[in-house]
Amino acid sequence: MSENRRDEQTGRSSALELDQIVFIGRTFEEYVRMFDLRPEELRGTSILDCPGGACSFTARACELGARAVAADIAYAFDLESLRLKGQADIDHTMRQLSKVSDGFRWEEHGSIDGLKVERLRALRESTDDMANFPERYVSAVLPGLPFEDEWFDLTLSAHFLFTYADQLDLDFHVRTLRELLRVTKGELRIFPTADRSGKRYSQMDELLASVADSGYSVSEVKTAYEFQSGAHTMLIIRK
Repeated sequence: MSENRRDEQTGRSSALELDQIVFIGRTFEEYVRMFDLRPEELRGTSILDCPGGACSFTARACELGARAVAADIAYAFDLESLRLKGQADIDHTMRQLSKVSDGFRWEEHGSIDGLKVERLRALRESTDDMANFPERYVSAVLPGLPFEDEWFDLTLSAHFLFTYADQLDLDFHVRTLRELLRVTKGELRIFPTADRSGKRYSQMDELLASVADSGYSVSEVKTAYEFQSGAHTMLIIRK
């Protein structure tokens, strides 16, 4: 995903510079485990990945017959700039991870070098798909989305809400959650439910109370994916 400062995400994006965005993403295989997906069931399904960043989910899901779209503030920038920024951000992230590696579970990737290979693959697959199918990658500034009501059967949101609880306040979480639900017909899945310390989002109960009167079914489900220690649970909201 692309990670960006709260002032840009809340609408003041006119002066946004590329260096204010971290353009990095996960692979399709990671999404399958994070969101407990069954690839054979994606065909014919309309799916939103938001924020999509440099994730390869949209590219691979479309290959499997899904109607997948990614939305992210980063897609306002030109493709070559995103490729270069993604490579630089991966290098920087690997250097930082080497200092805090004890906070992560390395069974998933084996080593920092193994993780780098996967992050570069996600970047390559996503940007190649952007070059071939630019209509799949929509520039958007949360908490607003340029899609009609209930446009998607399934919406996925990874490593943004809850993760950056120290930068994104409860009001932003509430407005973004409502917007993601507005464009979703069936189910919204958010991973993980933990912040960057690996602890459950401290205002989760307040957030869920904000949508409790809408008749949605809400559950927190442990998944098979855990890279950051403690970050292994997704939130599922069904309409």
